[in-house]
Amino acid sequence: MAWNEPGGDKDRDPWRSGDNDKGPPDLDEIVRNLQEKFGGLFGGRSRRPSRGNGNGSDGGGSGGGGGQLPRRFAGFGINFLLVIAVAAWVLSGIYIIDEGKRGVVLRFGKFLETTQPGPHWRPRFIDEVEVVDVEARRFVEIGYRSGGRQGGGGTVLRESLMLTEDENIVDLQLAVQYQVSDARDFLFNVRDPVETLFSVSESAIREVVGKDKMDFVLTEGRSEVVAETKTEIQKTLDIYQTGIVVTNVNLRDAQPPEEVQASFEDAIKAREDEQRLKNEAEAYANEVVPKARGEAARILEESVAYRDQVIAAAEGEASRFTQVLAEYEKAPEVTRERLYIESLESVLSNSTKIMLDVDSGNNLMVLPLEQLLSGRVGDVIESTPAELDRQKQAQTQVVPRSTRDTSRNRGAR
Repeated sequence: MAWNEPGGDKDRDPWRSGDNDKGPPDLDEIVRNLQEKFGGLFGGRSRRPSRGNGNGSDGGGSGGGGGQLPRRFAGFGINFLLVIAVAAWVLSGIYIIDEGKRGVVLRFGKFLETTQPGPHWRPRFIDEVEVVDVEARRFVEIGYRSGGRQGGGGTVLRESLMLTEDENIVDLQLAVQYQVSDARDFLFNVRDPVETLFSVSESAIREVVGKDKMDFVLTEGRSEVVAETKTEIQKTLDIYQTGIVVTNVNLRDAQPPEEVQASFEDAIKAREDEQRLKNEAEAYANEVVPKARGEAARILEESVAYRDQVIAAAEGEASRFTQVLAEYEKAPEVTRERLYIESLESVLSNSTKIMLDVDSGNNLMVLPLEQLLSGRVGDVIESTPAELDRQKQAQTQVVPRSTRDTSRNRGAR
């Protein structure tokens, strides 16, 4: 039968602590019991005062004040534990952000602030800190894999083969280097920032290559392709607010597909030969044209000089003739003799032949002076006597005295 039913046993009331207790349990008694239990943990003896034997002494023979000291030690132990726990909680909230990194503080999973390098504190179990390295330079690879610890390096054809404007296929390998510019955007704005960067980079390079011809992409347009690709990547990343800044784009390799590599190399060699021949022709033209222009200028200057010389000589001869005419009119005989002598002197000074005036009419043997003057003495010595006679007859001229006198007398008339 239940204790609260009519006729039940009232002594079985669970809310009654004793025969004389009536009503709810004593709160002080509950606290006292807890203190005694904790006091036992620190070496104190748990004592309960006796309910009396009529003289106020407890069952252990101790006085009524014997239970106060353990309770005092028990209260001190609880406070000490609380202080230790609080200190440990405070100390566990200290964290340090290294140089070149940023701390993103989350309170119950919601963004609170971004902390700079240095020591900071956060309430543990309330705030969390995500550390992001904003100075490290990372990169993504498009069209190839460099390997690494897991291996697997090599060309990735599904990424590297791209279509150009003239409907040719090129094999490109691109490396995009980047840094984190905003730690908050990097963590929260996109689900996977690195994968987003990879997709954006692949899309940008395909767009740029699709607007250019194959020859331009593979030869002189590589730097322009890299610059346009970097601009397109950064523009798209800023729209997505990924917190990433692209620092460098490197076009690692650009070539035609492997199947047509040999033919394309032949075409490249032919193009290089063409360019080389053009350069050689330009170099030859740059060498010949200035010489021709200089030669033409020299000829023009010589012609001008010759013209001036001829004009001056003609003017001088005319002036000389006028002066001789004036002298001739004054003394005809003297002037005529002087002109005759000057003419002979002018003619004979440039002649290598010997002219003899022989009265007896016999020819004299003379040396060929023109051959001696030209250095052919050995040829003369080795000549035969008949040849020497022919040379003497050809080089020796006999002028009779009567002929000379006749010409003089004719001039004197």
